[in-house]
Amino acid sequence: MNPFRKAVERGDIDALPGMLAEDVVFLSPVAFTPYTGRAMVGAILRGVARVFEDMRYEREFADESGRGHALVFKARIGDREIHGCDFLRTNDEGLIEELCVMVRPLSAARALADAMAAQFETIRREALTP
Repeated sequence: MNPFRKAVERGDIDALPGMLAEDVVFLSPVAFTPYTGRAMVGAILRGVARVFEDMRYEREFADESGRGHALVFKARIGDREIHGCDFLRTNDEGLIEELCVMVRPLSAARALADAMAAQFETIRREALTP
């Protein structure tokens, strides 16, 4: 089982930044511009943990190199069920260098966008706090 998945499933959100490369790139399902850097992406992941309810991974896939992973999940945001996939790519040290998240349906993506927008001031503060 992927270490990122293990940490999320046991609720160890504080472990996630240590799994990220310093120059990690996060491709959001609801924002066009990528977010970069361990501090910012770690803060975003903490924000997602505050927004998602009943988060659970259902399947996991890895490519032949062992550096690419797809983690299929379900969660809730209020009364909306969200289906999604975390696509992870790791570097030579095994740290996540890219995290791309895709979600469906559109109504759940909108609920996610609204919920994360409400979190973003907290996320910015957390990203600036060492």
